[in-house]
Amino acid sequence: MNTRVLTGVTTTGTPHLGNYVGAVRPAVRASTEPGVDAFFFLADYHALIKCDDPARVAQSRREIAATWLAAGLDPERVTFYRQSDIPEIPELSWFLTCVTGKGLMNRAHAYKASVDQNAERGVDPDDGVTMGLFSYPVLMAADILMFNAQKVPVGRDQIQHLEMARDIAARFNHLYGKGRDFFTLPEVVIDENVATVPGLDGRKMSKSYNNTIPLFEGGEPAMRAAIGRIVTDSRAPGEPKDAEGTSLFTLYRAFASPQESAAFKADLAAGLGWGEAKTRLADRIEQDLAPMREVYARYMAQPALLEEILQHGATKARCLAIPLMAEIRRAVGLGSVVPAQAAAKAKKVARPKFVSFKDEAGAFRFRLLASDGDTLMLSEPHADPKSAGALSAALARDAQSVELVIDGLRFRIMHAGQIVGYGDAAADTSARDQKMQRLREALLELG
Repeated sequence: MNTRVLTGVTTTGTPHLGNYVGAVRPAVRASTEPGVDAFFFLADYHALIKCDDPARVAQSRREIAATWLAAGLDPERVTFYRQSDIPEIPELSWFLTCVTGKGLMNRAHAYKASVDQNAERGVDPDDGVTMGLFSYPVLMAADILMFNAQKVPVGRDQIQHLEMARDIAARFNHLYGKGRDFFTLPEVVIDENVATVPGLDGRKMSKSYNNTIPLFEGGEPAMRAAIGRIVTDSRAPGEPKDAEGTSLFTLYRAFASPQESAAFKADLAAGLGWGEAKTRLADRIEQDLAPMREVYARYMAQPALLEEILQHGATKARCLAIPLMAEIRRAVGLGSVVPAQAAAKAKKVARPKFVSFKDEAGAFRFRLLASDGDTLMLSEPHADPKSAGALSAALARDAQSVELVIDGLRFRIMHAGQIVGYGDAAADTSARDQKMQRLREALLELG
């Protein structure tokens, strides 16, 4: 059974070297581990809380998406999407808002910090506080609960928001579950080994301190120029230098192998000058960044390609979001006023259906046909018609238990951890994604 892990990045800035070492690189590596079902999204709705510059938000979306792809994120292996391309997320956020106590939001750290700052200034406690800021934790809960993420890697400042998401999920399950939990309670993941990268002045690298080293922006010259401004002590070339605790060595170690780091440390102890040390640091970082920078530039120069990848990810995400929201609507009383079967009969329109048959090898199979007759899936062979029929009934009964896994230009249909069928091969990825969405909708209609 795969573990679903979800990571979001707010689109308000340009990624720097500290973002790459501390967040992007470890997350991309984790996404390749077996048993991980990784979701990565651009949190552009959240960006509107922090930034009122439309051009900055739009540019940041492109830069961050291109950065993740350049760093090796595989959009076929993971689900990579923009928050704003999933309309079910703000809808779920409203449903969750309706079960969330205001008192819970009053305790949110960001809101309390704003109130405290206003108190120090002697102005109204809620001066400058928008409802976006106030209800930010609910939108974050919707991001997580929409895909029932089991693990969410966050910084320590976000632990409270994960706890709130658990509280909100439990409240909704209690009110509307009737014996069934719609939402998994997410677990917070704190990686104690995530590197804290020093900036030019020795403090944590942060845009807030204006001490960052650019990742791709400005190319190699900008990166080398920033490294040249790293603050060092006054020891001259030839004087021994203790590498431990210096920004230069910490940055070098973040990119180099243990053997390379040991040699660099020894050279500093032998009197390597700070100027030469900075050049060697820039050379080592450029060794890793150069090939990624080429990929980054290609995506930035081809926004249509970037858009295609993000839309592909949105389609994959909505294959999960659409059926879940249909169930949520029914649970809260907002489903169709006429049961689906009665509505279809009244309109006298065709509905999706399973069609059983015996193949040339004598095995029993079934197809799921769309209302227009298109084949949406073909089952694996069964030894007897009873087991084939039982499976088709199970698929219709609980669409939420069905998992679709991309396999080239077709996709696998998974149920109870087993491959139970395949979708027909499509002409391209866009057509395949449409078939996946149609299959989800057909199963939901049958249920």
